[in-house]
Parts: sequence; C-alpha cells; structure tokens
Amino acid sequence: MLRQLSIRDVVLIDQLDLEFEPGLGVLTGETGAGKSILLDSLGLALGMRADTDLVRAGQAQASVAAEFELPSEHPVFATLREQGIDGEPGEPLLVRRTLKADGGSRAFAGGAGVPASLLRNLANGLVEIHGQHDDRGLLNPKGHRALLDAFGRIDTGPVARAWADVSRIEAALVETRAAADAAERDREWLEHASDEIARLAPEEGEETRLAEERAAMQAGEKAGEALTGLDELLGGSDGALAQLRQAARRIERGAADHPLLGEALASLDRAVIEAAEAEDRIARAADALAFDPSRLEAVEARLFDIRGIARKHRVEPDALRALGEEMARKLKLIEAGTERIFVLESELAAARASFDEFASALRADRKEAAERLDAAVAGELAPLKLDAARFRTALVDSDPGPAGIDRIEFEVSTNPGAPFGPLTKIASGGELSRFILALKVALAEAGTAQTMIFDEIDRGVGGAVASAIGARLSRLAENSQLLVVTHSPQVAARAAHHYRIEKSHGDGGARTTVRKLTREERKEEIARMLSGAAITDEARAQAARLLEAA
Repeated sequence: MLRQLSIRDVVLIDQLDLEFEPGLGVLTGETGAGKSILLDSLGLALGMRADTDLVRAGQAQASVAAEFELPSEHPVFATLREQGIDGEPGEPLLVRRTLKADGGSRAFAGGAGVPASLLRNLANGLVEIHGQHDDRGLLNPKGHRALLDAFGRIDTGPVARAWADVSRIEAALVETRAAADAAERDREWLEHASDEIARLAPEEGEETRLAEERAAMQAGEKAGEALTGLDELLGGSDGALAQLRQAARRIERGAADHPLLGEALASLDRAVIEAAEAEDRIARAADALAFDPSRLEAVEARLFDIRGIARKHRVEPDALRALGEEMARKLKLIEAGTERIFVLESELAAARASFDEFASALRADRKEAAERLDAAVAGELAPLKLDAARFRTALVDSDPGPAGIDRIEFEVSTNPGAPFGPLTKIASGGELSRFILALKVALAEAGTAQTMIFDEIDRGVGGAVASAIGARLSRLAENSQLLVVTHSPQVAARAAHHYRIEKSHGDGGARTTVRKLTREERKEEIARMLSGAAITDEARAQAARLLEAA
C-alpha cells in the first residue's frame, strides 16, 4: 500500500509530506483547491507523462517520491531483480521522479536510476486508479480476461503449457522445413558430386605419391633418351671399346721397341678397363631407368583426375575424401530431415489437439465465471441507481495463444432494449464511475494492486446513491487501501482517514496544502460539504448523524 507521498514544487504545492494508512481514506476540499494536483503528482512518480506545466512557477524542478509497503512475495520485487535492482522483499519500495522546468526528467526505483517506462510497469502492480478518464484498469479491455480469470480463480497454466508445446514444435517444424527445402535444392548436385568423388575414391596422400612417381618416370624417360645408341658406341664389333682393344693389341707388338709405347699401352689398358666399367654401369643404369609407358599414362590420368576434381570443389586434393564423406552425410540428413518433418507434423497435430482440449475446458470455466460475475455486478447496480442498466461479460473468439482462444470484454447497456457496448462508449460520466464501482466490488480481490484510487466516483449523485457508493467503498477497503477524491458527505463519513485539501493565498502566491482531520474537524468539513460556505447548526447535526451511522 501507499505509505507516504512527498511532493516538492509541483504547481501550487511547494512542500508536502503525506502519510497514508490502510482502509478507506477520503480527500475533500472546495473546487479548485488542488485535488487533481495530488493525483497528477502521484502519476508523475508512477512514470506517467511528464508535463513541464507541473513545475511550480519560478522553480528549476519538481520532484515527487512515493513509498510503498509491500508483502515480501509481491511481483514488483521480481520485476526489479530482472532489471538488476536489489529490492529487498518486505522492505519499503521508494519510487521517485524529478522533472526540470526545461522538460528533462529522471526516474528512480529502489534507489537506482531507471527508465520512466519501468515505473509505469511497476505502477500496474502498485496502484489502481479509477476515474471517468481512466484508460487503464477496468476500462481497458486488454486486462478484462485476466480480471475474469482472477475472479473465477481459473488456472490458465495447462493452456499456457500446451500453447508453449505448440509454439515450440511449430518453430522446430519451420526450421526443419527450411533446412530441408534448402537441402532439397542442393540434392541433385550433392548426389552427382558425392558419386563422382566416391567413384574416384581418393586416398589421403595419394596425390603426393602419384606426383612423385610421375616425376621419377619422367626423369627416367629423359635419361633414357640420352643413353640411346651408347651401347653401339661403346660395345659391338665397331664400338669404342673394341677399337681400344684393337689399338692396344697393335701397340703391344711394338711396345718393347720404345718406352713411350709401353706407357701408351698401359694407358690403353686402363682405358679399356674404365670403358668396360662404364659400359657395365650404363647397362645397369638403363635397367634401373626402364619403365612401363602405360604405367606413366595411368599415373598421369589419375593424378590429373584428382587435381581436376579438387580444383572443381576448391579444396586441396587431400581434402577430397573428407569432402565426399561430408556430402554423403548431407544427403543422409536430407532423408532424415524428411522423416523428421513427418515426426514433427505428427507431434504438432497431437499438441494442437491437446491445446484445443485445454482451451475448450478453459472457455467453459470462463463462461461459468462470467455468469457469476454478471450476476454479482447486477446485484450492485440497483443500489447505485442503475436499475435499468445491464452488464455482461462478452466472450468472443480470439487468435489462439497462451491465454486460450477467448477475448473478454466487459459491456453494458444503460437502457432497456439498447444494445450492449464497451463501458467507455455506452456509459455517461456519472454512470461510468458507478459501473466501475459495481464491477470493482463484484471482482473484490481480482485486482493485483493493494492501493486503489477513485477520482470523484460519486460525481452527479447524492442521497441514497451516494450512501450506497460509500458503503461499497467501505467494503472494498476492508482488505485493501482506498483513497477517494469525493464531494459527497455520505462517502466522506465512511472514511477511516479524512484529508482536507486547502488553497491559501499569501505573499508567495497561491499555495495548496493537505492535512489530516481530527474527528471534530471531520464533522465541520462534512457540514461544509452539506451546506456550502455558511455552515449551519443543522448541517453540523446532520454531519454528526452521518458519522455516527457510518
């Protein structure tokens, strides 16, 4: 609940510190005293639009701080933790807003700077504001479904979980189909390329081995060309070796005739020996360099095939084997993807059937709760002088989602035979306020906020109707905190706490102040509300009777 409101330099308020208590509190005062300033100030602290007109004339900035006392399990603390703000459960929560005269504003929650939007999110769980121009709360159809569920104590968990399953499977199916479509476009190419590599069956390191073998055979071919005819030059009847031997035999016959001929013979003998050794080595080399031309052709053909396919796929030759395996894996995935789609489609059909079953059960629960709510509201209308009015909870089809298949909207008809329509379009200002009160009383604890504010909900009514409004506000305040801006003495008499808003004029200009009234002061204020500016004894007596009756 709202514990304290501190206002500095807002319009006619220079400095104001208010403390509030549980139960029904009323704020009264003459027209123009500044009741709306209090609501605007609270709205500023709760993240509403920052209008520079709120800054008091001549001041650099305005500021408003609101302190809330909350139970430790209040969802506001979870919201703060999500934002990295350490709000201690069970400790008072302070929200604050400053507004500069030039338009700049800053927001704070739990002592930390936050966006104003976060204050607005927190406000939904802190305060409900109900009035003729309220576009949130009971007048906003977006919240009607949650209010009906809370009223009927309906568990929407099974539907939410079923929808989560549907959403998860749908997402997986979309992803799998997209992957399958992309893979299917590549299927023909993958099949061709995979088959091509499989037929080639390359081995790691094979390209290197083939290149080395080819180089060796090419070297042998070149060397072989150089050896061609050497056997005829060296060997044979007319070869160099035979001629050396023939020359040696001739010199041998005359070697004894001269020493130089002996030396020449020795040289020729050595030459014959060397030439013979050369002939032997050449023969052995020729044997070693011999190769099969068909083998060279086969090696070159395979080497060129490996290199060609590697270039085609822009990989190194040694990576071809792995590439072929990856292509084969992708082809298997295409087949598996098709099977996966069938499985997911079956799972999705089952998940949707489960969701439909839970959603239908939820709709039945909502219809039953709607009938009870309509009856509860109907019972509140006559005492509020809305005898001819009718209220209904409309359930219409909505797109499936985590909350089911229903859209809920509270509708009214203010005259017999008149069509039903949304609250804001059908009811007049005074009627609207009373409809809100009747609905709020019927909903009882369906709201999430412990603090509710009603802005002139009794406008345009008096007597028994005002008394009925006061009684219902008092009932609502039994388990919560209600703050009511009122002009009705019957409502004011029901209050547990009464605050008077006053405007005074002095050297510093007009100023608005607020003070809590004693019981005697309350009687005087209610008497003023009954009789106007001139308070009579009869008005005081009637005020006393109202307080006593309350």
